[in-house]
Amino acid sequence: MNKTLTRRALCAGIAATAFALPAAAQPDAYPSKPIELIVAYGPGGGTDLVARLLARHLEKQLGGSVVVLNRPGAGGGIGFGELARAKPDGYTIGFINTPNVLTIPIERKSTFHWSQYDLLGNLVDDPGGFAIHNSNAITTLAGLAAFAKANPGAVTVGTTGTGSDDHLAMLLFERATGTKLTHVPYKGAGEVRAAATGQQIVIGAINVGEVLAYQKGGTPIRLLGQAAATRSALAPTVPTFREQGIDIELASLRGLAAPKGLPEAVRKKLVDAVAAIAADKEFKQQADAMYAPLRYLAPAAYATELERTEAGFRKLWGELPWQDKP
Repeated sequence: MNKTLTRRALCAGIAATAFALPAAAQPDAYPSKPIELIVAYGPGGGTDLVARLLARHLEKQLGGSVVVLNRPGAGGGIGFGELARAKPDGYTIGFINTPNVLTIPIERKSTFHWSQYDLLGNLVDDPGGFAIHNSNAITTLAGLAAFAKANPGAVTVGTTGTGSDDHLAMLLFERATGTKLTHVPYKGAGEVRAAATGQQIVIGAINVGEVLAYQKGGTPIRLLGQAAATRSALAPTVPTFREQGIDIELASLRGLAAPKGLPEAVRKKLVDAVAAIAADKEFKQQADAMYAPLRYLAPAAYATELERTEAGFRKLWGELPWQDKP
């Protein structure tokens, strides 16, 4: 009789302990508090806009609240570093952007590397572009090159930071055309747009989707060219750099990641949520409306793409180091 009572008491104790476990330790309860979604750039840029759209859809998929946090600075390095250092419990996720997340660790000591994240899936692939104020008489990349040759250093180019696809496009343009441009780094595409609108810079090196969204909102800028292999379906009338005789192809992947070491059940829940959102008709329509070119990559395919692209940038670093000269 005593043994039976002891067994019952033990079973009751185990059950009580299970119910007393913190919600974070029970995968089915995730999320039990708000999830923070880090954007490594300022408000108003393409990543920020997609993040805010994604947050609403993640809330539907996960059944909890998602808060977007902007952590701009150092070409994205501040936000990427904060994401890598966060606790791997599923309550901090964020966007990682190429090429910055790849080029920063190549050019300088950093607190992150893409392999330090649990990849959740890529969502956007936005080609680079050169935009100019509508009032400027330059209408082609050849015209821009001619002006730059006649006025060395006079063409100021706003980018989202050293080592960004915007900055690399500028350096490759210089090399291809024998020109000298002046780099002006900002904390995000929203700041570049503002500078281009106010004609504080000549060229805004801004991704195609972002330019189209800004144009829709009334920003008086137009694209001189897009750094894509072929013309984007979003901008079929804008010639590529290659069509204009300049062999440049650069784009920005924008995908979701979390600190390395997520509990498997939490990781799967997040990966499944991102995949479901990428396939959701309403999300696609809303992304199209904000000119965000979607390209979903599952985690394994995303890792393969990052590894391949990183190798290309390491080769480019050997040929054309992209750090700004003092």
